Amino acid sequence: MPIGIEKLNLYSGQLYLDIADLAEARGKNFQHIANSLMCKTRSVYPVYEDAITLAVNAAKQLLSPQDLEDIELLIVGTESAVDCGKSLSTWVHRFCNLSPYCRNFEVKHACYGGTAAFKMAASWVASGARPGKKALVINTDFSSVTLNTDQEFICGGGAVAMLVSANPQILEIELDKAGYWTKEISDYLRPTFNTEVIKSETSLYSYLDALEGAFSHYEQIVGSVDYDADFKKHIYHAPFPAMTFQAHRTILNRFEAVGKAAAKLSFQSKVAESIHFAQQIGSSYGGSNFICLLSLLNYAKDLNPGDRISLFAYGGGCQAEFYSATIGKAATEIVRSLNIDEHLNQRLRLSVADYEASELTREKYSDRRDFNLENYLDERYEKRYRDRGLLVLSNVENYYRQYKWS
Repeated sequence: MPIGIEKLNLYSGQLYLDIADLAEARGKNFQHIANSLMCKTRSVYPVYEDAITLAVNAAKQLLSPQDLEDIELLIVGTESAVDCGKSLSTWVHRFCNLSPYCRNFEVKHACYGGTAAFKMAASWVASGARPGKKALVINTDFSSVTLNTDQEFICGGGAVAMLVSANPQILEIELDKAGYWTKEISDYLRPTFNTEVIKSETSLYSYLDALEGAFSHYEQIVGSVDYDADFKKHIYHAPFPAMTFQAHRTILNRFEAVGKAAAKLSFQSKVAESIHFAQQIGSSYGGSNFICLLSLLNYAKDLNPGDRISLFAYGGGCQAEFYSATIGKAATEIVRSLNIDEHLNQRLRLSVADYEASELTREKYSDRRDFNLENYLDERYEKRYRDRGLLVLSNVENYYRQYKWS
């Protein structure tokens, strides 16, 4: 039975910051940043957006009335949860109007969370326990406040929602072809809602070790691999877009030593189309693989139904997985009809000063006991949220959160 992604959608918010503006404000060389990180813009989220609103705004437009009847499993991956007890998925279930006969829960494993949720949902569908039923999988994340840090240039966020079923119009995964690797390491931490601690060098080497480990396990499972011939394209976890080049070169060197020029040629042919959206959104955390998949399907001109691709997911802490899948019969048509470029282009550009003010406001109020949206109905809300039917945080009273449609 074929299993995989039937539908897929992205929500990247309504505001963005140009990295060139940020570089100038921080006294940095933008060209160096552009070359070393491959970042162009990043999404910014005001205090009335959170992981719940991102998730619902990604999923809501994805689902037909029939989907609402067919979904019996909802899994939300996130490391940006608003509560340590109440699952974020319960709010998503409510605002997406899913059936009460639905199992729902939240998973966390840094940037591996979205893939963990996807694989769990795919295995449930494949089990045949509920023939004809489907799973809704969402990853929703955004950066903590990182003003004036080295990580500031790669931050961002967004939500990606997917319908997982036995009708994989977009991507059919090969459940029996997956290699995984794990090791406890403290390369990345979120000890509080507003704090990210990154050991950049440790995280970099952990990522590459995990890639080699997961790929070795994949080879053990499937046998000999011809990395160029067996896969039409490759998707790598993109904590920042340039990391995908380092990953690709690492695997190429397992087969034969390649120089930087040869690696770049291979990268342009096999990987580059998958990072366009990441270059505009910033780090998307657990949604990275699927946002890269959207980008690949949107931009690649030489992909055909049935073509095999590889995907590599990594989450700090750490967990990695290397797996394979084939392109669905309607993948490019469905994804291009989403007009994601238009979605990204219509975001409102913020000045660095407005971005800083927005981040400081979110840092101050995002985890407070009380909050009232009426105090923050600024020009940005009027331009990009009002009357657009987006879910926003409206009120918090003694930690009880309330939402409304804009």
